[in-house]
Amino acid sequence: MSGISLNTFWAGMLALAFCDSAFEAEIFRAGIQSIEKGQHDAAESLGLRYSSKMRLIILPQALRRVLPAIGNQFVYMIKMSSLVSVIGMTELTRRANELVVSQYRPLEIYTFLVLEYFVLIVLVSMGVRWLERRLSKSETV
Repeated sequence: MSGISLNTFWAGMLALAFCDSAFEAEIFRAGIQSIEKGQHDAAESLGLRYSSKMRLIILPQALRRVLPAIGNQFVYMIKMSSLVSVIGMTELTRRANELVVSQYRPLEIYTFLVLEYFVLIVLVSMGVRWLERRLSKSETV
């Protein structure tokens, strides 16, 4: 009708991006607002323009503060990716459902599906934890 044709992958990615973008924006807004006014004043007293102040002073500090929330949101998006099977995209949950219909072994297939999601989430959580430790070390130096 509108003349726009998207394959299922891009439609799924756009749907997830639109769904998550407001949450991500709020997380970053809160992180930027959590930086003390003195940091803004110090950057201005150095004569930094707004873009330089944000890039060099405010955003590095805000990133350290929002990293746990961003990690949680990323884990949430991994779990929500199963919803793109509704539009016909073949992803983990849809493939598991197709296997259950053809193989008639739901316990084994869904157990493996849960383990796949568990491994993905543990890997993401470990990555975020590693990044938090790395950023906290650079803060003390």
